[in-house]
This record gives sequence, structure tokens and C-alpha cells, in this order.
Amino acid sequence: MCGISGILDRRQRHGESALAAHLRRMNDTLAHRGPDGADIWTDEAAGIGLGHRRLAIVDLSPTGVQPMHSADGRYVVTYNGEIFNFRELRAELESVGVRFRGTSDTEVMLEGFSRWGVRATIEKTVGMFAIALWDRQSKNLWLIRDRLGVKPLYYACDGTRLIFGSELKALRAAPGFAPTLDRDALVAYFRHADVPGPATIYREAKKLPPGTLLEWQEGREPRLEPYWSARDVAVAGRANWTTPVDDATEIENLDRLLRDAVAKRMIADVPLGAFLSGGIDSSLVVALMQAQSATPVRTFTIGFDEAGYDEAKHAKAVAAHLGCAHTELYVTPTQARDVIPNLAAFYDEPFADASQIPTYLVAQMTRQHVTVALSGDGGDESFAGYNRHVWADRLESDLRFLPRWLRRTIASAMTLPGETGYRLLSALLPASKRPVRPAEKAAKMAALLRADDPSAIYRGLVSQWPDPRMLVPGASEPDGPIWDKTMAADMPDFAARMQLLDTLTYLPDDVLTKVDRATMAVGLEGRNPLLDHRVVEHAWRLPPHMKLRGGEGKWILREILARYVPRELFERPKMGFAVPIGAWLRGSLRDWAADLLDPAAIAADGILAPAPIAAAWAAHQAGEDRTYALWTVLMFRSWQKRWG
Repeated sequence: MCGISGILDRRQRHGESALAAHLRRMNDTLAHRGPDGADIWTDEAAGIGLGHRRLAIVDLSPTGVQPMHSADGRYVVTYNGEIFNFRELRAELESVGVRFRGTSDTEVMLEGFSRWGVRATIEKTVGMFAIALWDRQSKNLWLIRDRLGVKPLYYACDGTRLIFGSELKALRAAPGFAPTLDRDALVAYFRHADVPGPATIYREAKKLPPGTLLEWQEGREPRLEPYWSARDVAVAGRANWTTPVDDATEIENLDRLLRDAVAKRMIADVPLGAFLSGGIDSSLVVALMQAQSATPVRTFTIGFDEAGYDEAKHAKAVAAHLGCAHTELYVTPTQARDVIPNLAAFYDEPFADASQIPTYLVAQMTRQHVTVALSGDGGDESFAGYNRHVWADRLESDLRFLPRWLRRTIASAMTLPGETGYRLLSALLPASKRPVRPAEKAAKMAALLRADDPSAIYRGLVSQWPDPRMLVPGASEPDGPIWDKTMAADMPDFAARMQLLDTLTYLPDDVLTKVDRATMAVGLEGRNPLLDHRVVEHAWRLPPHMKLRGGEGKWILREILARYVPRELFERPKMGFAVPIGAWLRGSLRDWAADLLDPAAIAADGILAPAPIAAAWAAHQAGEDRTYALWTVLMFRSWQKRWG
């Protein structure tokens, strides 16, 4: 796990020393991603320079240092990530006479490029990666991103020069890069709480899409070529849904595949552990780790004293049952709030998923003990784990029989009790059925009821502002998967369509962005077994009833987990990973927020419309929950202050 950066200038106007100096400035912005070393390689005649910041995980010796050359001298690579099946690929290469100098996955990948070609090698890999590969023979540059978008890769090309980096920080440090705000991307940000790819917050820069290879050949325009598509995988998987399946067989097959995915991610030459929330996904990952480990697995969790925000006790119980070496930290509100001023530096384009705070805190605590941590990210998207997936089919059918006026009336009534009222009402339910943060769930249900069709239902659920254009006058929201009318034909099952849309949008642009920046900010490598592309492909081949059953999601994962952990330790309402931002905005964060939301300052800035923001702030202070909408504005304004 590392940070990469680079320049390819077809004009070749740099001197060797100038090119190296530019590259070092870009590379230095990524020091947090690679605290164990910094190296660059340049070829002034070709106008190419590659930079690398190293977080040493596999092969800690000098033979693992990047940028690295292939044995034949043709290829030079700088890359961020891990190839988890590198041992199998190494054995295959050795069988045809390839000899290796070290033990790194980087060298295996390079020799694969030399022997099999670029695309063929990538298609053989099981991994997470952002790769920059230079062909000294053909003068071609490749940028390659992993299938699900675990590792980030930003680039900017003006026709004669291409610059790239693991974060926008690196691009901003490149000479002559003068970015301007993309107001259309900003509209999309206010809907999603992140900037959906391939756009960035700057007009001049792009995100390389997941599962995509960019090739820039001399004398040609850069060419984007997908080598793997989550949408194609989902459509192909749907074709198998009519084939009868046996529950016991499918549980055994997936258990075996998950064991392999976990085992491959336990390979490291440094201390390794896992994040454990006590939920289905992280508990399953830890259970499979412990089942394949001769020593107690190190697990890490953080807790909060606020009711409705603490899963630490559940994680502790799971860890005790499995025999893990467990570490927990109860975070005070002050500790959590102290992270907020640094968020704009970690996320160097606007990002407003408030779970970024506990994610950073658990990463910071974990890094004090280990260098690699496995997580359960990806289980919700592939196995129907979000509440909206469970609600989807029922709501789609029920809404057809309710007139629009009645749905809107019910939706309005659902917001009346407020946070206190819903807390009192939920206390009347049995503990096992009591929803976590009921007011938040009611608000989402109200959004569903207001929608007029399934596509609008999904947009309503993922929107922080119902019409974000009102915040950015004169801007237009870019098209994206949530507006694609062909999605319904490809995936008629509404819950499955939600899963696919989550995989295409929410997963790479929110979940994986959050985890990458939080872990990399402290020099910690995060690994995601449930995002092994073989697991994702397998999940899409399973019929919906293997995921959604009995009013609950992730049915098959629950059945596998029950092999290792008693059900009473994990069967409970989904909690999520959050902090009480809404209450803080009425209390300890009120002055900070009021300063950033000052209507006069917003008007003077000329980017946002102050009126809807002021109305949301007033409503929140009056007791209506507008946390998510306000947090998007606060994180954008914080980003402005940090990055201008």
C-alpha cells in the first residue's frame, strides 16, 4: 500500500533536474500514504517521471522498492495496492523459466507484463491496485485501476501532458496545474455527499473509473478501455437466477470461497489485524481469519457512550467467542470533534459522509498496533445488506396501490414525532426489534413514500438535498447511473437494481474513498476480502432469495457466520457507523457551524445560494433533522478554506 505520482510530458521541455524536482514535489504530498520510503525515476528524453511513496508490507528488503524495472528492462512500474494471488502467478511464471530477484508482488506483476502482456496480466490478478506502467520500448503509458475501485487514481491530461497521483494533492503540486471548480460536479456532490466519478471537484482532473485501463500511445489521444464491469457481471449473473439451487451447497461453496479470499489477504511481512464492529460482515471476516490462524487474531473497535451509536459491546462479545486478541477504545465527544478540522486535509475534494470521523479514529488506534487491517466493506452491496434493499420490493408493490396525495400525507406525518418522540416510541418495542436511530430511519422511509417511481425512490434515498441544483445557481447535475433509464431493463428486480447502483456509485465514491483516506492518513493498509472480484461475481450469480429472506438481508452470510458465531451475538438491527453530528450541531459544534454557514459570507463567495442553506440551518435548530444536508455544506465550506 503506497502513494504514486507521475508526469508524462510529450513536449519534453523539462531538464532532468527540473523533472525530478517537479516529481519530488508531487511525491512529497503523499508522504502519509508511504512513510517507509520515497523514490522517483525519470527519463528526461522521453519526458516521463514516476514517483512512489512506500508503505512496506510484502518484501521489506530493497528488492521491493519502487519504481521497479522488469528484468528485461522494458517496463517501469509504480503502483499502490496488493496482488493477493501473486504466489500462484509467481509459480506459473517460474514454471516457464522466469527467475525472480526478490519476493514482492510488484516483481511478479512486472514479469507477468513482460511474459503475458498488460491486459492479460491484469485479468489474471486478484487484488486492489492503482498502477502506472511505462513501456520504454513503445513509449506507452498505462494507468490501471482495480475492478471495484478500492484504490484511487486521479489524472489530468491537456493533450501534450498527463499528470497523475493517488490523491488530488499530487496533481495540485504539479507545475502549471491551475484547477478550476467544476460547478456541475458540485451539484452532484450535494446530492451524494461525495463527488461521483469519473468527475472530480476540478474541471481539469478526472478519476480513472474502476475496472479501467488508460493507455496513452505516442501520437494518439489517451484511450480508456474497461477490462471488467460490475454492471456486466450483474447482468450475466442474473441469467443464472432461474437455475434451482440447494441452500446447503451454496452455503458451503461461498464459505470455501470466502475462506480463500480472507487467507490471501492475511499474507504480509508486517503485523496484521482486523476492524471488528460486531456486525455481520466484519464478524464473518474475523471468524474466517481466526479459523485459519494458529494465533489469536488482533481485532480493533471503537465505542461511544451515546445511545444508538455504540457497537463496541457487540464486537467485544464476538471477539471473546472467537478467542481474538481484542483492543477497544471508547472515544469521547471531544476526541471525535477534534478530528473535524483535519477532514478537509484528509479528503482533498469535498466529502461529507460523517462516518469518516469514527473511521479515522479506529484507523488511528489500529495503526498503533498493526500495519495491515482487514475489514468487512463490500458485504452490503453484494449481499443486500442495506435497509433500503430489504424495503425495496415491499415498497415498490405497496406504492402502486396508494394515491400520491396519501403517500405524501403519510410521509409528512412520519416526520412529526421528531428525535425525542421516536426514541420514546421505539422503547416500547422488544430490544431485538428496536430500530437504531429511529428518527433517521423514519426520515428515509418518508423519502421513499414521497417518490413517484422506483428510480425516484432510489434517488430520494441517496440524496442529501432533494434538488441540489438550488444550492449552485446556474449549474447542471451531470448524468450518471442513477439517471440511466436502461438500468431497469438490465435489472428489473428493484432490490437487485439498488444493489447494482450502490456498487457503481456509493461503494467506490463513498465507502472506499472514506476508508482509503482514513487508513492512508495514518499509514495503515486496509484490505477488503468481501470485495474480492471472485466473491462479487459469485454473489451476483446467487438468486435474490439467497440474500433477501424473511425480511432480512445478507441471508447467506448470516448462515455462514452462524457456523462460527452464535446467532444471538450478531442477530440485531443494523446500526451503521456514525457519530451524533446532528446533536453536536445544536450544541458544541453550533458556533463552528454557524460561522461556516453565515449567509453573508456565502453570498459574498458567489458559489452557493445562501437562502436554502439558512432555511435548513434554522429548521435543524428548531428540532427538524437536517444533519446530512447541512454536513455537505459544512464539509464543502471547510474544503474551500483548506484548498481555496
